[in-house]
Amino acid sequence: MSSDQIFQLFAYLLPSVVTGAIAFYFFRMHTNNEEGRRRFLLHKDSQKDTLPIRLQAYERMALFLERIAIPNLVVRVAPVSKDKNAYEHLLTKTIETEFDHNLTQQIYMTDECWNIIKAAKSATIQMIRKAAMSESETADKLREDILNQTMDKASPSATALAFVKKEIGELW
Repeated sequence: MSSDQIFQLFAYLLPSVVTGAIAFYFFRMHTNNEEGRRRFLLHKDSQKDTLPIRLQAYERMALFLERIAIPNLVVRVAPVSKDKNAYEHLLTKTIETEFDHNLTQQIYMTDECWNIIKAAKSATIQMIRKAAMSESETADKLREDILNQTMDKASPSATALAFVKKEIGELW
């Protein structure tokens, strides 16, 4: 084969290779676009189904946080006897029971939000235990001490509730 024939062969092949490469590029771009569109539509459909469930989970956790807020808790859970240790146990048991009842809601929340809710629960229990170490002798006096000690401080529940509200705002 002479160099003229080789040059002529390349002259015929070059447009075919360029056309093939351009066709491949556009075909690949089209399939990626279609895949992205399908993924978007699938995500949109799943959002339509899961958003109400996620909102319900956030609602339940907001209710939980409101119920374990110290002022709400001590008003709602009255002492059944004069024993302050029994009242402390009753309050912590009430918080733990409420938490256990809502444990499955974590699958609909971000890890950060769930960890903040758990921290609020633990901080609330710690506040109750700290108040129980006071020199109060009766359950009613403990109840009063708990309220007095938490009056000036920001409630862990309020902080967690603010985060939950912020996260719900990001869902829209």
